[in-house]
Amino acid sequence: MAVVHRTTMTPGKLELLASWLPTQSWYQGPGPGSAPRPARVGGFRLDDPQGEVGIEFMAVSDGAGDRPVTYHVPLTYRGAPLDGAENALIGTSEHGVLGRRWIYDGTHDPVLVERLYALVRGEAEPQAQSESDTPDPSVTGWSAGTGRPGPVTILGVSDGPETTDVLVRTPGGKLTLGVRRVLRAAPARDDSGGQQPLGHVTAEWTLPDGTKARGRYAVVRA
Repeated sequence: MAVVHRTTMTPGKLELLASWLPTQSWYQGPGPGSAPRPARVGGFRLDDPQGEVGIEFMAVSDGAGDRPVTYHVPLTYRGAPLDGAENALIGTSEHGVLGRRWIYDGTHDPVLVERLYALVRGEAEPQAQSESDTPDPSVTGWSAGTGRPGPVTILGVSDGPETTDVLVRTPGGKLTLGVRRVLRAAPARDDSGGQQPLGHVTAEWTLPDGTKARGRYAVVRA
């Protein structure tokens, strides 16, 4: 089980995201000259079986525009740079216990993508975002039963206006993991393009009025 350390990160994750979010195609905040005001409003973690990579799925609310928007930012934390992922680096931070950490957009990280697919198949247990060794039963994965366990290889990553599509090769063939970037409470249209999804991950986040919303963080498509 991953350990959540009660310590500092300098700069903090939200500080890094304030600079990174406006550079993304799916960011819906105000134009140049208006800085984002990100706040963490939900999410969960997954364990890396090798114990090397921190995996977090963070819901971040930004109130910089006319209306608050909640974004989904999958993050990985590594003790060394990830080869070939320079374009996915959000930044580096000094962790009070672990030292320097390289923080990546997790849609480009093979460890996060494999664990996300395992969660869809019911083979990974979601963990609380801020507590060690604490499962989070509010996070659910569902699969139509077509997936097969085994290695997952990233073939390509493409950003859309509200979703990042991760094309992967699995033991059962090619699939697309549609990672929702702009979170919307259910019922809402999903990212299946009118097709019945083969699986999805559903979780909660907190709205500006303090109530809970629930919707899809990711969808699997053929």
